[in-house]
Amino acid sequence: MANYRSVFDIIGPVMVGPSSSHTAGAVAIGNAARLIFQKTPKKVVVHYYESFAKTHRGHGTDFAIAGGLLGMTPDDERIPNAPKLLAEAGIKLRFVEEDGPSPINHPNTAIISMSDDEKQITVGGCSIGGGIIEIRLIEFQGNKMNLTGPLPMILYLVHGKNNPLVNELNEILEQEASLQKVQKWPIGDSELFEFDIAKYLSPKRFSELQEKFKGIIYLK
Repeated sequence: MANYRSVFDIIGPVMVGPSSSHTAGAVAIGNAARLIFQKTPKKVVVHYYESFAKTHRGHGTDFAIAGGLLGMTPDDERIPNAPKLLAEAGIKLRFVEEDGPSPINHPNTAIISMSDDEKQITVGGCSIGGGIIEIRLIEFQGNKMNLTGPLPMILYLVHGKNNPLVNELNEILEQEASLQKVQKWPIGDSELFEFDIAKYLSPKRFSELQEKFKGIIYLK
């Protein structure tokens, strides 16, 4: 039960589409990828594995991923038109059905590669049921980071080593969000931190943290 916020997460969310795992969960994966990229990509390639690769067309996973990339919620009536809306925004979107096993060990896997003229980021997410997802992989600047997976999660990229802001954020999350685990990866002269938390932050509180900790990402 630790990964579920309420009974509605178990029975499934209000949504457009036939399946909480293949539709609502896919919207959430798309949204997470959008937040991690932190800007609008020019090109997106979605690699499906196992169950997603076999059923994505019939279950509406394609337009769900596209809707998430546009910041839509699972109940947004525009979701069936999301791929068209992405194309109109000048974003190239392609879907690939992979034959092999999921690289993040779950049958409902989407690996989303996003790029523009400046950077490329790959995000690996899986839908575990009831519209709930896990983000298990990020690849950035040639660095592969295997995340713990369950949300909520805070990601924070800081410049330099031993940045005092990291300790400050760590203390805040321990006090306010029941911090469970911290992981760190070097990325050139920077470091990426993953903070796994057990309590959700209010929109107001996260907005305050954004002012202090520039570039912080909140996945929920």
